[in-house]
Amino acid sequence: MTDKHQQGWQLENTYQHLPELFYSPSEPAEVEHPELVVFNEKIAAELGLDSTILKEKPEIFAGNHLPDGSKPIAQAYAGHQFGYFTMLGDGRAVLLGEQLTPAGERYDIQLKGSGRTPYSRGGDGRAALGPMLREYLISEAMHGLRIPTSRSLAVTTTAEEILREEALPGAVLTRVAKSHIRVGTFQYARQQGSKADLQALADYTINRHYPEIAEDENRYLSFLYKVIEKQAALIADWQMKGFIHGVMNTDNVTISGQTIDYGPCAFMDRYDPKTVFSSIDEEGRYAYGNQPGIGAWNMARFAESLLILMEDEEEAAIPKAKEAVETYVKLVEGYWLDGMRLKLGMMDKGENDKKLIQHLLNLMQQYQADFTNTFRSLTLEQLEADSKLFQSDAFKKWYQEWQDKLNNQSPSKETAHQLMKQHNPSIIPRNYLVEEALTAASREQNYQPFHDLLTALEDPYAYTKEQEKYTATPPNQPYQTFCGT
Repeated sequence: MTDKHQQGWQLENTYQHLPELFYSPSEPAEVEHPELVVFNEKIAAELGLDSTILKEKPEIFAGNHLPDGSKPIAQAYAGHQFGYFTMLGDGRAVLLGEQLTPAGERYDIQLKGSGRTPYSRGGDGRAALGPMLREYLISEAMHGLRIPTSRSLAVTTTAEEILREEALPGAVLTRVAKSHIRVGTFQYARQQGSKADLQALADYTINRHYPEIAEDENRYLSFLYKVIEKQAALIADWQMKGFIHGVMNTDNVTISGQTIDYGPCAFMDRYDPKTVFSSIDEEGRYAYGNQPGIGAWNMARFAESLLILMEDEEEAAIPKAKEAVETYVKLVEGYWLDGMRLKLGMMDKGENDKKLIQHLLNLMQQYQADFTNTFRSLTLEQLEADSKLFQSDAFKKWYQEWQDKLNNQSPSKETAHQLMKQHNPSIIPRNYLVEEALTAASREQNYQPFHDLLTALEDPYAYTKEQEKYTATPPNQPYQTFCGT
C-alpha cells in the first residue's frame, strides 16, 4: 500500500452532483516552501486520518499536492453584506472534497488562503498567518465552549509575503465543516438559477443535513423550520457566551447551524449590548445586542429564496414562510432564557425568571462589569470586594432575590452551583491574549503562547488553577478586530 493511501483519506465529491451553476473547478496555487505550524491531531483522528504520516506532508495542507480522491472546486454563492445584496463565491478558498469518517459522518475539507479562484474579483486569493491562526484558535475555543462551529485541522505557512496594509507572512488554513452551504447559496440559486436548480440544491441539502424530513408532505417548508431552529439555538448560544460574530452577512450563515467565517469576531469583556468589535461595522448593525434580530432578518431572506418551492404559486407560500420566521423570535428567546437560567443555577422555572436575569444584566452594564467573570464569580461564590458591581446596594438586593430563588427550588444549592460550573466558562479567548499569541507567532515565529492558550481553552469549564492566569480582564479598552483579508 502506498503512502498516499495510508494517509486515511476517504474523499467523495457529492456537491459536484449539483448543476455546474453552483461551483467552478479550481486548483489550489502551489507555494515554494510550505511548513506545517499547527496540526490538530484530535480532529485528524475523528476524521480517520493518520496524523503520523500527515504531519510530514505540509504540501497537502498548502495545496501543492491533492489528497487521494480530491476534485477541488470553488463554490458559488451570493449574500446580503451589511444589508446590500452581492454576488460572491469562494474568492480564496477551495473545497478539496468531503471526508467520510469512520463513524460514517461527512465533513467538507476546505483550504482557505490557497490562491485565486474564478470568484476572486481582483483579490489575490491568499491569506495572512495571523487571521488563519485566529480562526484556528477561536473555532477550537468555540468547540470547547460547546457552540456549533466549523473546526480547524491545520495551518501551513507559505514563505510568501501577503500585501495588505503591510507585508505579512502568508498561510493556508485547512477548515473542517459539516458543509459550506449557506443562506447565500440559496439566494444565489434563486437569483441566478432555474427552479430546477434551486430544487436540486434544496434536495441535496435536505438529504445531507436533514434526511428525516425528506418524505414530509411539504419538505421545503419543513426545511425552513429546521434551519430556523438551528439558527435560533446557535445565536442563543452566542449570546450566553458573550460571542460577537462581527459579520452576520447571509453568506456567513450556514444551513447546518454551525458558526463559520471568523473574521472580525471577538468575545465581549465589559457587558454592553451595543458592543461592536468590527472596525467596518460603523453603524453597529452586528452589535452583540442586535445578533438575535439579525438572525431573524437572515432567516427571512432564506425563506424568500424557498417560496417557489413551498407552493406552486409564490404568493400562497408567503403566509407560511412568515409564520415560520415568526417562530424564530420565540425560539431564540426561549433558548436564551433556558440557558441563562442554567447559568444562574435556576432549575425550577418561574414567571419572574426573565425579569431577574435582565435586572442582573442591566446592573452589569451600569457598573461596566465583565460578562464572563461576573458569572464566574457567582459560580464560585467569590464576590470580590473591589468590584463596583458587587459593592453596590442594587446588586446586593438582586443577590438576595437570587438566593431566595435558589433556596426555594427543589435541588440543593450545591447542585445549583455544580450546574453553573457546567454552563459558565471559567475562561474565554480574551481578545488581548489572542492578539499577544498571534503577534508572537506572526512577528517572532514563537508559537508557544498560541499553544499554551489553545491548551487552556480545550476545556473552558474545567476551573483549573492553570486557567486562572487567563481570566484577567484586558488592560485597555475598547478593542477592535479586523478581517485581515
